[in-house]
Amino acid sequence: MPTERLYYDDAYVTEFRARVVERGADPRDLYLDRTAFYPTSGGQPHDTGEIAGVKVIDVVDEGEWVRHRLERPVEAAEVTGKIDWERRFDHMQQHTGQHILSAAFVELFGIQTVSFHLGAEVSTIDLDAGSLSPEQLREAEARANRIVVENRPVRVSYEEAGEAGGLRKRVEREGTLRIVSIEGSDRSACGGTHVRATGEVGPILLRRTERIRKRVRLEFLCGGRAVRRARADYEALDACARVFSARLEETPELVAAAQQKLAESEKARKRLARELAEMRGRELYRQTEPGPGGIRYAVRRIERGGLGEEVRAEALSFRSLPKAVFLAVSADPPGVLLAASEDSGIHAGQALREALERVGGRGGGNAGLAQGAPPSREAAEAMGRTVAGRIASLAGSDTAG
Repeated sequence: MPTERLYYDDAYVTEFRARVVERGADPRDLYLDRTAFYPTSGGQPHDTGEIAGVKVIDVVDEGEWVRHRLERPVEAAEVTGKIDWERRFDHMQQHTGQHILSAAFVELFGIQTVSFHLGAEVSTIDLDAGSLSPEQLREAEARANRIVVENRPVRVSYEEAGEAGGLRKRVEREGTLRIVSIEGSDRSACGGTHVRATGEVGPILLRRTERIRKRVRLEFLCGGRAVRRARADYEALDACARVFSARLEETPELVAAAQQKLAESEKARKRLARELAEMRGRELYRQTEPGPGGIRYAVRRIERGGLGEEVRAEALSFRSLPKAVFLAVSADPPGVLLAASEDSGIHAGQALREALERVGGRGGGNAGLAQGAPPSREAAEAMGRTVAGRIASLAGSDTAG
């Protein structure tokens, strides 16, 4: 005989007695003659709880049978099962809420739900639509919550597939279907657990949307989840309002203004940092004594931070002056930058490429500026020595570097 699924007819059963009819290859697995534990299926996660006082960690649908995996083996022939009611009722709220929401999208916009997933924190439905406007989301949310407050009955019935009419979503399989009906709103073939009336779902809150394979994935929360999320959202917004010493409704505008000012300040900071780097480049050139070939050659070693815009600005400023070569070597992350003036006789890109080939790095550039990424700190130092030797050779100086 297959497992009798008590949750099919009464999702409010929280405790039951059952007989162990079989044990699995894993001694922690039990097959019972009857169960109130819902197995993972249809986008809804499995129930948790206890069997014979041992924690249930997984419930699997195996066709006619339901497999219960426990934390450790149980030897008893007859057992008592207890459902984690808080988790079960939360799932009931989310699942019935999904039926209400999906029906609202069909009623208002003719948009079908393609799939449903009940997550640990949020649930989602994938809607067969290219996009949803904010107005559509508000309208669907309002319609769903009207159905909730009307406290419409939610009923379970069993009908033959060929005779079950008015279903929101077409069912391909044959045989007896379990139909979950929300009075005046929805009829769907479904094996999940549901509340007895829509009022038990509590508030339905729509969250963000994202585009997934030409469809829209919509996050939503129902009941206790919606209340907790709304409270968290309020507290976050209230904290922002206190920072600005403003009313809650003024916060979005003030945050936008602050963000704009921050962007402007960052832009000004970068400009000043670049100008300062250019000044450092000119001052470094002034302090650098020319070699025998008349070339001023400077090396900048950077321990951390890499070869950012400020280093490039300093290099370009140094290179803009006569007979100038600037080499920067970064340890973390590894990097080498070479800048050379046109009259220096140094082709920065060629010199750097030759050094990169020796260490297996990547990069490139033109005659005036080149940059590369060696595979390690040691390789960066080796590249620096190679480039320095190249410069010394071309400049006719044995002191460069």
